[in-house]
Amino acid sequence: MSRGERWLKALADRTSEAAIPSVVTGEASLAGKPSVLLAIVPDANSPYPRARRGEVGVREGLELARTITGIVDADRALADSDRRAILAVVDVPSQAYGHLEENLGLHWSLAAAVDAYAQARTEGHPVVALVVGTALSGGFLAHGLQANQVLALDDPGVEIHAMHKPAAARITLRTVTELDELAKRIPPLSYDVRDWASLGICDQLVDVKSADDPSADDVSTVRAALDDAVLRARRGPRDLRGRLDSPGAKRTRLASRRVRDALTARWAEEPRAPA
Repeated sequence: MSRGERWLKALADRTSEAAIPSVVTGEASLAGKPSVLLAIVPDANSPYPRARRGEVGVREGLELARTITGIVDADRALADSDRRAILAVVDVPSQAYGHLEENLGLHWSLAAAVDAYAQARTEGHPVVALVVGTALSGGFLAHGLQANQVLALDDPGVEIHAMHKPAAARITLRTVTELDELAKRIPPLSYDVRDWASLGICDQLVDVKSADDPSADDVSTVRAALDDAVLRARRGPRDLRGRLDSPGAKRTRLASRRVRDALTARWAEEPRAPA
């Protein structure tokens, strides 16, 4: 059982029958109100070879989109304060790279999942991501990165990055050892979750005793952190502006902030075509 599945089942009050084996759903009470939990898990029998180890593939992206859109539609008549929170339990090694997946429209599938999460967030559903294992590349983009609040376990087994380290070494024409040395000076190159958290995207690191086999105390600790995250999401803005305005981003993402400010200023100066 993957970390993602183990944590979803530990946090959920009940789990639901999934339309496909690689998407597990659950229900729980967070911050005193109903919520829905979602996790992508390995499926060794998937008809898509590149989506058998927990990757987000064609079926997974579409199932996430279908489930989340259904939640948004079902709750639309409710007051904002009663719309269910959505918790993405994240343990995804990547998107499903492969000829078959790409030819069948993997990009459209992942875009559908991203759009569904963004729609839920902008319509008042608190969207929270809890990274319990790996969160790499397009897998994390499709499942987790659209959240109002992003939490991660403070554990060496948690890895959050744009690509796997051997791939990053090949792309940059460096060895893994050279990348590790650079990461000591350049936080965005690091695979340490604490360095990633310093970039301002992570809203909280949660300390547990065992990320692989959570105890009752670990589950209680994470539930309390999730309760707080849901409340922050309900109170905060529905867009993601805070990621560049957070204290961490103001320290470590100066270039990103300058580029964004320059683009905003240029956009304001650009003459508009008549309507």
